[in-house]
Amino acid sequence: MANSPQAKKRARQNEKRFQVNKARRSRIRTYLRRVEEAIASGDKDAAGAALKAAQPELMRGVTKGVYHKNTVARKMSRLSARVKALG
Repeated sequence: MANSPQAKKRARQNEKRFQVNKARRSRIRTYLRRVEEAIASGDKDAAGAALKAAQPELMRGVTKGVYHKNTVARKMSRLSARVKALG
């Protein structure tokens, strides 16, 4: 358990940051799920729109430190290839 005031403050900050990042991750997963559902339904227009909506959220996750840049690049690449293949 944290004993020094500095360690106690750091524990509080970590908990707050964890909650914020958890919400961000959840929000990004929701956008990804919408893309996956659109791909599964076979609707290319809906999938393209969902992908377009998901891209800024994913990039925001990178800038906020929730995801690594290459992870998001890989996800975007694979999703866009699957959307393109729907046609």
